[in-house]
Amino acid sequence: MELGDSTTSVIPDSFMGYRDDITMQMSMVLDQIRAPLIVPVLRLCVYICLTMSVMLFVERVYMGIVISLVKLFGRKPDKRFKYEPMKDDIELGNSVYPMVLVQIPMFNEREVYQLSIGAACGLSWPSDRIVIQVLDDSTDPTIKDLVEMECSRWASKGVNIKYEIRDNRKGYKAGALKEGMKKSYVKSCDYVAIFDADFQPEPDFLWRTVPYLLHNPKLALVQARWKFVNSDECLMTRMQEMSLDYHFTVEQEVGSSTYAFFGFNGTAGIWRISALNEAGGWKDRTTVEDMDLAVRASLKGWKFLYLGSLKVKNELPSTFKAYRYQQHRWSCGPANLFRKMAFEIMTNKNVTLWKKVHVIYSFFVVRKLVAHIVTFIFYCVILPATVLVPEVSVPKWGAVYIPSVITLLNAVGTPRSLHLMVFWILFENVMSLHRTKATFIGLLEGGRVNEWIVTEKLGDLKAKSASKTPKKLLRFRFGDRIHVLELGVGMYLLFVGCYDAFFGKNHYYLYLFAQAIAFFIAGFGQIGTIVPNH
Repeated sequence: MELGDSTTSVIPDSFMGYRDDITMQMSMVLDQIRAPLIVPVLRLCVYICLTMSVMLFVERVYMGIVISLVKLFGRKPDKRFKYEPMKDDIELGNSVYPMVLVQIPMFNEREVYQLSIGAACGLSWPSDRIVIQVLDDSTDPTIKDLVEMECSRWASKGVNIKYEIRDNRKGYKAGALKEGMKKSYVKSCDYVAIFDADFQPEPDFLWRTVPYLLHNPKLALVQARWKFVNSDECLMTRMQEMSLDYHFTVEQEVGSSTYAFFGFNGTAGIWRISALNEAGGWKDRTTVEDMDLAVRASLKGWKFLYLGSLKVKNELPSTFKAYRYQQHRWSCGPANLFRKMAFEIMTNKNVTLWKKVHVIYSFFVVRKLVAHIVTFIFYCVILPATVLVPEVSVPKWGAVYIPSVITLLNAVGTPRSLHLMVFWILFENVMSLHRTKATFIGLLEGGRVNEWIVTEKLGDLKAKSASKTPKKLLRFRFGDRIHVLELGVGMYLLFVGCYDAFFGKNHYYLYLFAQAIAFFIAGFGQIGTIVPNH
């Protein structure tokens, strides 16, 4: 029997014909719906994405112009707000200094608890006019004991430090801060400074911030800038530095200089307690309790000040897993807060119309919703789809010029990383997948809308490397590093790139191949610091 006869006997002619019929029918169906359905829908998606791109472009250009004017002609903070250094008073003694509460919320922070507690206890301020409050929600009894022992050690040195715990984690960070404010000794405090467990303020932090609050009764918040101690840990932390430097250098500065409003960063800031209470205190209805408080305080007419010259050291998440969880919280929370507060902002009578427009359109819609959605949907889904449907085209200004200008404007925050711009673009597009998903979860109040996973801190890895197990003895759970969503998008982009290279006319394949590789790298977990499972 010949090979052809063998094939025929294994696969009957009737089946072969049926398979060909199915393929032909599917092709015919696609051809029939292509013109009346696929092309118009894809063209509509392109128009929507181009509109969102223009919105983001205008916002970025506007902030670029404003920050340039601020740098060239703008008044410095001590010119916009009254500022007089604190001075000793022989007659009144230390009572001339306001009472300051310093809160440090933490949860199982084995690697960094000593750094934050030590830095807070090292703040220069009259010892009888400051209270350090450690809010420990740790569930690991060993870590709880370590934190309590550290507090006791500083207390034995004469520091007024309080170790506070709860019997539950209701409200997570917001719940802990809220409970901390209920303590009897807080009633005598005028201001509250907040530092997350990996933040290390310089000793002069209070000397540089309190005078603004003391001499400007309508000022509610003074926010400092973050300084990243591990930005050179790996390529992923360099990418984060580029994004966050733009946030602090441009977004926070523009908000502070124009509307005296910006989002509280949740740490490295000091609040007027009366303003915090008037705004309704801490609420745990979203995962961005800091932004929630800032918006409510702003609607009460309170003003904010950002001090870009005051920097507080902190740690960036250096594992991909930790960064994904953080970005989910940072993207889902604002979208969910917008859903809850949009009507309240529009109907508020305490602030001007322009400030309402700034908060709703600029702060929420463009920066917290459009920026995430257009980055992923347009550049990773719709633009590649036009390769498969050549009847729909994207104008060069939308596909090339606008994203190029936005990228260059973003680079002003971190000039030292200009050579990493291409990597940053590819990395941001990968992360936009999770930010977009989280944004829709927040808007629609999906299942993970209130998910709160504390960002893992690793401390000083270099100092610990000598005492760790040799690398050849370390074992990794490969399954923990596989991310199906990234791999799926990577396969889609790879397929479209191959199609464009062989049959297309758009010449997007170089970008598509590079972006596909970026998704594959993330999908196989080959990004960030790899922490072994012992």
